[in-house]
Order: sequence, then C-alpha cells, then structure tokens
Amino acid sequence: MIICIVFFVFGFATWINAILIPYFKIACQLTNFQSYLVTFAFYISYLVISIPSSYLLKRTGFKKGMMIGFWIMSIGAFIFIPAAMIRSYYLFLTGLFIIGIGLAILQTAANPYVTILGAKDRAAQRISMMGICNKTAGIIAPLLLAAVIIKPGDSQLFKDIQLMDDSHKKLALDMLIKRVIPPYAFVGSILALLGILIRYSPLPEIDKVGDNEELRDEFNKTRIYHFPHLVLGVFAIFFHVGSQVIAIDTIIPYAQSMGMPLAEAKVLPSYTLFATICGYLMGICLIPWAISQKNALRICTVLGSVFSIFVVICRGQINLIGHYAHISLWFIVLLGFANSMIWAGIWPLALNNLGKHLKIGASLLIMGLCGNAILPLFYGYFADQFSLQQAYMVLLPCYGYLVFYAFYGHRIKKWTF
Repeated sequence: MIICIVFFVFGFATWINAILIPYFKIACQLTNFQSYLVTFAFYISYLVISIPSSYLLKRTGFKKGMMIGFWIMSIGAFIFIPAAMIRSYYLFLTGLFIIGIGLAILQTAANPYVTILGAKDRAAQRISMMGICNKTAGIIAPLLLAAVIIKPGDSQLFKDIQLMDDSHKKLALDMLIKRVIPPYAFVGSILALLGILIRYSPLPEIDKVGDNEELRDEFNKTRIYHFPHLVLGVFAIFFHVGSQVIAIDTIIPYAQSMGMPLAEAKVLPSYTLFATICGYLMGICLIPWAISQKNALRICTVLGSVFSIFVVICRGQINLIGHYAHISLWFIVLLGFANSMIWAGIWPLALNNLGKHLKIGASLLIMGLCGNAILPLFYGYFADQFSLQQAYMVLLPCYGYLVFYAFYGHRIKKWTF
C-alpha cells in the first residue's frame, strides 16, 4: 500500500506536464520546440542524478533516501511561486528540473521493491498494479490542474491575447500565469509531509540480494557492462518512456491544431491513460497463467508499431464519445494500451540475475527515463519543420527497437562482434 502511494505520487508529478505544456505555450508565448523544454527539464534530471542516487540510497538506506526525494520535489514545487510572480519560463524549468531530481531518487528506490519482493514470473503483474496507481494519478492530475487554472471563458481570452497591444498583453499573461501558484503551493506542502511519513513508515529496507547458487556466476562479473541484456534494456526504457510521453503530452496541442478548443482537448491525455489502465488490468488478470510477461511485452511492442503507423498515415474525421475529431487522435489514445505492459515487461528481463549489481542496474534503467526529455524535443522540432502529424514518425524507430528487445535483445548474455 505504501509503494502504491509512492507510485501515485510519481503519476501525479509526471503526467501533470500534459497540461503545463499547452498552458506555458500560451502564457509564456512559446514555439512548439520551446514548450517541450518542459519535458526536457523534467526528465533530463534522470540522466544527471540516477547513478548518484544509487550511491545516496547505499549511504542513507532506502527509506531515508525516499524522504530526501520527497523533500527535493517539494522544493521544486515551491519554486513555481517566484517563477509565476515574475513570469520566468526558465525559472519554471528550474523548478521542474528539481522535481525531476527528487522523482528520480524515488524511482530508483521504489522500482526494485516491486521487482524483487515476490515471485520473478509475477513481477510484471506487480508492476502493473503499481502502474494502475501511476496512471490513475495521471488521469486525475491534468484534469485537476486544468480545473484550477483554466476558466470557462479562457478560449476567447487566448484568442484576444494575440490581438492586444504589448502593455495589455503583459497584464493578461501575468494574470494567467499566476493561477499556478495555489495548486503548486499545496502540492509542495503535501510532498514535504509525505517525506516525513515515508521515513517513519513500516516499509522494510532492502539491504542486499541473497547470494544463492543461481547467482554465483553472475557475481563474478565485475563490470555492469558485462550484462548486455541490462545495457540493451536501458535503451529499451529510453525509447519506451520517450514514445509514451510523446503520446500523452503532445495530444492536446495536436488536437488544438485540428481545431479542438483547449477546454475540450484537456480530457484526451486522460483517455490515453485510461487505455493504459485497461492494459494493466488485462496484465494482472492474464499474467502468468494465460500469457507470460515476455509474450505480453512482444504483443504490446508490435501493437505500438502498428498504431504509430496509423497515426502518421490516417486521414479524415470521426465522431466518437462526444468528440468530432481526426482519426489519428484515437490511434494516439490506443498507444496508451500498447504502452501498458512494455515497462512491466522490460524491468524483470533487464534486472534478471544481476546479483550484487541490482542497485546500480536499477539506477541505469532509471537513467533511461531521460528518453522523456530528449525524444519530445525531436517531436517538437519536426512539428515546427513539417506538421504535428508528420512529427509522429519519430515513434516508428522507437517501437522498432522495442520489438527487437522483446524478441531478441533480452536474450543476449555475451557481447559478440
């Protein structure tokens, strides 16, 4: 239950960016590329802090380390207050970077709990349960923030801002950006409180992995790069999380480019995350008795490849669940289902038989989350150069690599050239 709460916090802090990207684009007058610096600032912290976080956890223990992670996130949330007062986009990015640092520490600590505390062939099932907590928070977070910072008459205001003179535009934009102060002051306070609670929780410490016979050969490997299935797994995480965040964080601007107002488009990330939860529920019900976690990974990577192709090539409009929208939007929503079992499938395969290298292996996989920082920038660049729909071609090589890892890459035990 405690780890479920932690994963809920992961989801709340992560998927709230889906509404921040279009909101900052308007309030700070940004290009597509500049707006996706939100994801870059947030996730590049994983590249910077993942390895140091493993040493922090080794020094402080998992519970104290998680407390520090929560407190760092709290500081990042409070930075939004001065950033909003002076409408400084770069100060907002600093706050997001600091939140990302705290989250990277939490992720490094929490994921090994889920992976190793239980039967190996049920790891994907447990990760799916955590994923439901994560994605449920992801459904709630953007809708909750949107309800606080977006008012009923804002669609007209967003149009009028472009016609205002400089002095009136500055006043309107200053008023707009200050709406983020109350929710982030509240979030910062909650995160600080959670840090204290996790420190004194009954959560057990993970001191070491048992040196059983099955792992003795693995202990003799002295360098982490001697595990090809782990190294290739880091790249699999990189491409998976990058493609996932593109599907969720770009769907609102893409829908707006098709003429859908922000007040209507704000629900689309929630649809995508709901599709992911449906995939998690299927995984919980079917793994391992009906389908292995490895085959679930293979099915999802192939589905992701197919849906990505349809996103790029589909044309025309369709009326579905009250939205008259471009067909490709619904294939982006379906990518949520395809993404559901990929994370859960990669982790146990990549961490398999690491022995004493488990902590550093987990840190490297968390480092792969920097894909969330880098791949959306490629999408934003191609969106500015071509079109928002054509920019989704960046997903095709991502899912191509994931198919490779699911069918072959995870079985490589020795580098051969």
